[in-house]
Amino acid sequence: MKLTMISGVVICLAAAPAFAAQHAQNHTWSGFLVNSSCYEALERNTDPWDTSTYVDRDRDWEIRYCSPNGKTKSFTLVDRDGLSHKLDPAGNAKAADAVRQTGKKAPMEVKVTGEQDKDTIRVDSISLVK
Repeated sequence: MKLTMISGVVICLAAAPAFAAQHAQNHTWSGFLVNSSCYEALERNTDPWDTSTYVDRDRDWEIRYCSPNGKTKSFTLVDRDGLSHKLDPAGNAKAADAVRQTGKKAPMEVKVTGEQDKDTIRVDSISLVK
């Protein structure tokens, strides 16, 4: 009995690094860069008694309204499904560089690679979608 338990623990511990390596792979997201504070303010601006607020939202308008500019410091990626992902500090710096390089272009469609940590993406790279 004891030997069986020990064997099970050893097998689980041996599999853990393989699972962690598989889980830590980079992923790619496509969507639109927006100014985080603007977008979050629009998302919070809802009537708590309205039961259909999600379907009534004009996500395209929100993305255009909150398009980043040269002064934007904090960015969020909004994907085609309407899910939003904040960028980490390094990602914010890369996004700010991309915005400065492209000038004024709204909406700004990008492809982001990195790892997701809860609702934040630890960004490895950002590239414009043309």
